[in-house]
Amino acid sequence: MTAVKPRIAALMPMRHNSERVPGKNYRAFGDGLPLFHHTLDVLLASGRVDVVVIDTDSPTIKEQCAEKYPDVIVLDRPSHLLGGMTPMNDILIHDVETVEADFYLQTHSTNPLLKPETVAKAIDTFLANYPIYDTLFSVTKVQTRFYDSLARAINHNPNILIRTQDLPPFYEENSCLYIFGKETLLKDHTRIGRRPFMFEIDRHEAVDIDEEIDFRVAEEIFRLR
Repeated sequence: MTAVKPRIAALMPMRHNSERVPGKNYRAFGDGLPLFHHTLDVLLASGRVDVVVIDTDSPTIKEQCAEKYPDVIVLDRPSHLLGGMTPMNDILIHDVETVEADFYLQTHSTNPLLKPETVAKAIDTFLANYPIYDTLFSVTKVQTRFYDSLARAINHNPNILIRTQDLPPFYEENSCLYIFGKETLLKDHTRIGRRPFMFEIDRHEAVDIDEEIDFRVAEEIFRLR
């Protein structure tokens, strides 16, 4: 008997205004396409996503989706969820209560260097390991010498300088991918559950655009790639 394929909805919330990089979500990136088109195309090309959901207050994004991506579900962000201080989990709760799916993958338009095969591998990894791992989030491995605010060494002995590549790794949450079920989000108000799988992504692919310098760095990597 063939198993029923779980329905996967990809969530990509976007605001119209951005404080540090004005209009970054729809600003031309790399080859001239608006930034969010790059990540949206990656999701659609992954072959694992059944529907893409964009939650936004942006008339520009809504118009472009209606013109080029008519199959994408565009949700109008409610007024009580507008503003830069609104917790992302509150927006995600609104989205999962509106669009039904077995599991949800959340990413950001500001991760334009993600590859379709990475998205596919993340979903396959999650499904192969569920429910042993109840959620998945992407990380970047970091091997360098860390200190706390009191200049105390965290992950090394300053008197024994081993090579940084031999240090025990730390893992940075890079905000590229989160996979979770509705129950986890509604019950615990978090997209990272109690038994999460850390999915490693190369740091060059995981570049996140938060400031103007990030935009320029991501564009240069995009062109070189």
